[in-house]
Amino acid sequence: MVGFDLDMTLADTRRGIAAVFDVLAAETAVLIDSALVCSRLGPPLEVELANWYPAQHVPAMARRFRELYPEIAIPVTRLMAGAAEAVHAVRERGGGAMVVTGKNQRDAERTVRFLGLPVTVVVGALWAAGKAVALKEHGAAVYVGDHTGDVDAARAAGAVSVGVASGPYDVAALRAYGADFVLPDLRAFPDWLGSCPDGHGAPHKRP
Repeated sequence: MVGFDLDMTLADTRRGIAAVFDVLAAETAVLIDSALVCSRLGPPLEVELANWYPAQHVPAMARRFRELYPEIAIPVTRLMAGAAEAVHAVRERGGGAMVVTGKNQRDAERTVRFLGLPVTVVVGALWAAGKAVALKEHGAAVYVGDHTGDVDAARAAGAVSVGVASGPYDVAALRAYGADFVLPDLRAFPDWLGSCPDGHGAPHKRP
């Protein structure tokens, strides 16, 4: 089993997330830099909202964000370059693919369905090392993501971490953080996967 992160790994959600934050800003008369928000996607929604709202208002803002998300954000979500090919490469080699994401379960499932990604399992509302619970449960040997939190997830699960520099961290930053392998984006993933000893996602970790 190969696990994938969702936002900025498989799914380009920047346009939709920015649009939802812009609506929140208009509704609450709070100045939110949605471009800045989209430059650091990864942590839970509540963490980002705390940058713009007092702590006591964050739960209500999170609920409102999630009310708006399906109609505003999902229709403008797009596949990241190489995403479909990466998932198909796993399946073609006899493996299974799963998504483990910090996005809430409902919107994670809707996003995967909208994008037509043939994954076996979708698990939402997990972040960083907390993702290890789902990765272990489903026997993921590899976890692929764009964030240092995804490296933490792989480590905690005893899986190989594959960083993709399609999100807030570049190749050098992911490598310095300790990802076992780092790719510029998912377009490089099928070739990397084909180089694995068993051909479907169980490479040796780097020393």
